[in-house]
Amino acid sequence: MEEITKIKDLNPSSRRVNVVGKVVSVSEPKEIKTRFGEDKAVTEVVIADDTGKITLTLWNEQADNVKDAVALRIDNGYVSLLRGHMRLNVGKYGSLSQTDDEIEANEDLDMSEKEYENQYNYRNNNYRKNNNYRNRNFRKYDDEE
Repeated sequence: MEEITKIKDLNPSSRRVNVVGKVVSVSEPKEIKTRFGEDKAVTEVVIADDTGKITLTLWNEQADNVKDAVALRIDNGYVSLLRGHMRLNVGKYGSLSQTDDEIEANEDLDMSEKEYENQYNYRNNNYRKNNNYRNRNFRKYDDEE
């Protein structure tokens, strides 16, 4: 069995995480049009473990068997930012399953509540601060004119 990541230990760069949590609430599915023109249903599910809670984004049929108070296991999940707030995702390489684990839900710490202003730079594994292309200082070499 792979290591389980606690919800309080998730951050915007979290990748390939295994999380176990109890469903606290399930939103109604919303129909959206993707940037590729496809119609998809998205459901937001709040899950919690003994350290905190986070919003889990489920697409289409992923949310079919999710109900309140059910324990879920997310394998190979990842965290993304939606309008600056963390969201846990299953993705196409991850899996979602129900588990019989007894989980005490701690709803005091909401990991999706904090807003991250800076864009995360995955290549350098840090946050960029005014490091975009137009703010860089370019060095002119002597042999260039």
